[in-house]
Amino acid sequence: MELFFVNRNIATAILLSLAMAVSACGGKSESSDVPKVSAGENVPPPEGKQWSEMVVQTPDGGYLMGNPGAALKVAEYGSFTCSHCAEFAEKSDAEIAQMVDTGKMSFEFRPFVRDPLDMTMAILAACGGTEMAFPMSHQLFAYQHMLFETVQKAGDDAYVAAMEKPPTERFIALAQMSGLIDFVKQRGIPEDKAKQCLADAKQAETLAGRVQEATGKYNITGTPTILVNGAVMENVAAWEALRAKLKEAGL
Repeated sequence: MELFFVNRNIATAILLSLAMAVSACGGKSESSDVPKVSAGENVPPPEGKQWSEMVVQTPDGGYLMGNPGAALKVAEYGSFTCSHCAEFAEKSDAEIAQMVDTGKMSFEFRPFVRDPLDMTMAILAACGGTEMAFPMSHQLFAYQHMLFETVQKAGDDAYVAAMEKPPTERFIALAQMSGLIDFVKQRGIPEDKAKQCLADAKQAETLAGRVQEATGKYNITGTPTILVNGAVMENVAAWEALRAKLKEAGL
């Protein structure tokens, strides 16, 4: 599978779309209810742990935080180059951890890759393993604006040069020209490890394949797309909307 081949005109269009940071980004228009959960006592975590500290990788390629048997299983399909996803992450981070700590809700983030830089960030978010997956993802979202500025300053030539490299070198080149290698180095992922992750063409193909599967299964047309217990929640792309529904459900 050839991932993200671009010519110069397409590269320019991608850079312009990154500057806008809104393409295919945003929720749907209808509304859905969240299943009710008991307002009773919380579900205790294993001794010496908090549920929000417990993270596992899922068969869908995401990372799940919290009680695997929680009554409410919330999943987000998100893109690292989507401004609405970055806003969702910024606003929801602390409150989601609090809700997860009740043991009544788990939260899973599933990368929904939309473009080559998004792929680069998704690979790096997973590169540090399960313990680092959520902290790294949140920091990558916070870096989004600076990332766009860095890529814009580098220009079309640097972007095209990176994209013309073989699949095992392409995302390394994108990470270097966008500042992402230095970014993850400062957050505990050694440069050699980051490059090793980015050189794994099979992982990139797997991420791209999961996007196709999710699109077909859930009819995803924008990000973030939120699922609760496997059902797509309409009109809850903003954290405020989802939080209100979770509160109504008993959290």
